[in-house]
Amino acid sequence: MTKFLRLRADGASRGNPGPAATGIVIEDEDGMKLRTMHRWLGVMTNNEAEYHALIDGLKAVESWKPDQLEVCLDSKLVVEQVNGGYRVKEARLKELHARAKELLDLFPNVTVKQVPREQNKRADYLANQALDEHGKG
Repeated sequence: MTKFLRLRADGASRGNPGPAATGIVIEDEDGMKLRTMHRWLGVMTNNEAEYHALIDGLKAVESWKPDQLEVCLDSKLVVEQVNGGYRVKEARLKELHARAKELLDLFPNVTVKQVPREQNKRADYLANQALDEHGKG
């Protein structure tokens, strides 16, 4: 069983809505990369892409069953919504929010925090790579 994992997730949308993708980085407590992923999403808003990145990342981390999970996102909206600070008003985000909360509940000790964009550079890079590979933007 893994003691601690850090999930860095970022969603990108070129246009709002526009071509969108996710970037995921899973690290150990020392910041060593254990896995990276990126995925083309289609056309959606930036907030929807951010939620998809969180959901993809949580699904990827689940099999490791960490004792402690730190989730780092640069989206203040998503962090505040999953932590209960903001209500989810947008209908298209309600379903994504519910799915993210379901997945977060699988982890015994999870923290979701907002980090400056510079700390999420690798996840951002991967999301943009997925957009570039798809030939959009």
